[in-house]
Amino acid sequence: MDVRLSPEQVALRDSAAQMLDRLAPRAVRDLDDSERKAKLDAAVEASGWRDLRVASEGRNPLASAVEAAIIAEELGRALADTPFLGPTLASDLRRRSGAGAPQGRESVALVSDLSSPAEATTTDGVVVDSEDAISALVLLRSGSGWGLAAVALGPAGNQVDLTRAVAAVGGTEPAGLPDAVELLTDDDVLAWWALGLALTCADLVGVMRGVIDLATDYAASRRQYGVPVGSFQAVQHMLADAVVAMEGSRSTALHAAWAVDALAPADALVAASVAKAYCVRAARSVCETGIQVHGGIGNTWDCLAHVFLRRALLSSDILGGIGASLSRVLAHRGIGEDNGLR
Repeated sequence: MDVRLSPEQVALRDSAAQMLDRLAPRAVRDLDDSERKAKLDAAVEASGWRDLRVASEGRNPLASAVEAAIIAEELGRALADTPFLGPTLASDLRRRSGAGAPQGRESVALVSDLSSPAEATTTDGVVVDSEDAISALVLLRSGSGWGLAAVALGPAGNQVDLTRAVAAVGGTEPAGLPDAVELLTDDDVLAWWALGLALTCADLVGVMRGVIDLATDYAASRRQYGVPVGSFQAVQHMLADAVVAMEGSRSTALHAAWAVDALAPADALVAASVAKAYCVRAARSVCETGIQVHGGIGNTWDCLAHVFLRRALLSSDILGGIGASLSRVLAHRGIGEDNGLR
């Protein structure tokens, strides 16, 4: 694959960055600014970013997973407190099943321990980006395929991530979509799962970029002993290691996004699982570095550093972290108990 972005993709990235730099939160107190948040949500809605995976000609997606990942990365970098992952994955499921557009914003229920399509039932999952969603899509096994249904949202739980709402699946019975014309195949589910992993990896890369920028700016302006703390070699090494981890993560995340539309579903899921394991480990380390560079203020409400960490923790858990991701890779490679390696 060619990891260079096309001119159109560069323009998409730059336009997203400009809009988010204007409307995304710049301090913790901005998270409570309802007027700013409403403007951001309206701008994202008008941009059509949530519709990048809706059906185009021949039921192909309107845009590739790489374009969706570009947006996800910029949203993570800016700590954008508006839904994207849930609506995007919901629209991709509707495209694959041939279902029409929803009557309002919807999200999707997700589980974290999928190692085979048989484990993809999501009625016990959690709903990410539940804010303003009218319902959540769930997958239900139906014969040799998967049916698509909608279920009401349950109450929100403890919000680790201050920028995205998470809720439980409601206690109501799932209702089948009347306009869903086809059952999803196992390959459909695997490809959709790979897309979800690729987008969470892109979000983690964006979070790493954001916290590195925040920490670098702080290190350049904060002075100790009459000089910027960024002049200390130990701080320079910490930030350099963070940049290396972020760049490695970005390469694996781009490959995962490319694989969604370019490789067989099982291979795309493996590529995305490898990327997820790599990005989760790197993001935790990079975010902790950002907090450490800030010193004691990094864990206070006066600093955004811990908000980046909170977002990274949720993205790390969505669709499985390091253990679940590596288990999928091992299962795909045929490494299991029967060959004595477990």
